[in-house]
Parts: sequence; structure tokens; C-alpha cells
Amino acid sequence: MKRTATFFLSIILMAVFCSGCMVAESKYLTKVNEAQTLTDENTSLKKQITTLTGENASLKKQIATLTGQRDELDKILQAKTDDLSKSVSENRKKVADLEAENTRLKENLAQLQQKSQEAEAQSNTYKDLVQEMKAEVAKGEITITELKGKLTMDVVDKILFASGEAKVKKEGLAVLKRVVDVLKNVTDKNIRIEGHTDNVQIASGLAKVYPTNWELSAARALNVAKYLQEQGIDPKLISATAYSEYQPLADNGTPEGRAKNRRIAIILLPKE
Repeated sequence: MKRTATFFLSIILMAVFCSGCMVAESKYLTKVNEAQTLTDENTSLKKQITTLTGENASLKKQIATLTGQRDELDKILQAKTDDLSKSVSENRKKVADLEAENTRLKENLAQLQQKSQEAEAQSNTYKDLVQEMKAEVAKGEITITELKGKLTMDVVDKILFASGEAKVKKEGLAVLKRVVDVLKNVTDKNIRIEGHTDNVQIASGLAKVYPTNWELSAARALNVAKYLQEQGIDPKLISATAYSEYQPLADNGTPEGRAKNRRIAIILLPKE
């Protein structure tokens, strides 16, 4: 009886042990499988990391290449921008220079036109005086010249003054009136009246009035200037000066030369 119970107990214990061994083995296999799975996953992840690392390196290389290309394009663009800015500045300067040159040319043209008009007006004045005084010019009593914008009419003293006198005589006033009729149309010129004498010194009682030829030439120039003003010539345009005997036209050694030197010069000059 005891043997039988012991046998069955042994069988039960063996069964329990075998069952425990089977459970342990099953857990072990499960752990092994899990470890293998983790290993495979780790290997796969490593491959992915290697692939991504390669892709990352490739992308970095591409980025570096694109960055270099971008920098190169920036340099080219900056250079073109600088060139364009320089070109624009140069063109603006050229335009400014051309505008300045155009303005200068316009001013020069205006000046030339003005000078042309003045020359034409003076030429007309010259023609008018020559026409008006043709009888006196023919006799050699009046000489009219025009040179470099300066018109000069030399009138010998005997037409205007009595010998040794500074007051314009009646016949002289008639001559000056004809001159005034021409000069009234001249408003853009200065009119200078010059008194000239020969080198014969003032003598006798006349010296009390005109001690030297300076005083005589000055008095004659002033009286002609005053007459022009009285006849309506703008006094702002008129001036009078005396040269005495010191700017002769001819040789004072002959009567004919001295006669030419005793004169009144009426000169038209450009305004300053």
C-alpha cells in the first residue's frame, strides 16, 4: 500500500517538474525570439541610420554646392549692379554735361545773335551818318569810321566853333542837329565826346579864359555833350573827355595837319 502511494507521488512530482521545465523553456524561447527581433530591428535601424547619414552628407554637399553657386550669383549680381550703377552715374553725368553744354551753346547763340543785331544796328547807324553827312564827308570836314564795334565821327573844329572859341556856333548847331537825329535811335551804346586840339599854345587874351589846350578841348567837348542832352539824348549815355594836343591824327608841322587835329570826335561804344 505504501509502495503504491510512493509511486504515484513520484509520478506526480516528475510531472510537476517536467511541467516547470517546459514553462521555463517556453519563456526562454520567447526571450530569445524577442532578442533576435530586437537585433534585427537594431540592424535595420543601423542600416537606416547609415542610409540617412549618407543622404544627409549628400544633402550637405548639395547645400554647399548651391550655397557656393548662390554666393557666385550674388557676386555676379553685385558686380552687374555696381556696373549698372556706375553706368547710370556716368550717363547722368553725361546728360548733365550735355545739358550744361546745351545751355552754354544757347547762351553763346543768344550772345552772337545780340552781337549780330548790335552790329547790324551800328552798321545802319554808320550808313545813316554817312548818308546824312555825305556833303561834309565829301569835303573832308567829317570822317566816319567803324572798327571792332566802335563807330567814330571826327568833325573838324571850323564846322562847329569859331577860332579860339568853345561855344558851338549857329552853323555848328545845325550840323549837330543832323547828327542828333541819327543818334536818337541809338539806345544801346555809350556816346563819348572827345575834344582835341593842335599843338599851338594858347596866346594873348584868350589864355585868360583857356590857359592851355586842355581847358579849350574840355570846354568844347562839354558844350557838345550838353547840346546832345538838350536835344533829347539820354545823359546817362553821354560822357565828355579832353585830350588836348596829345592824340593827333596828322602832323602838326603843317597847316593841313593842324586843321585835322583840331576836332571833336563823337564815338559810339558798347555799354560796359
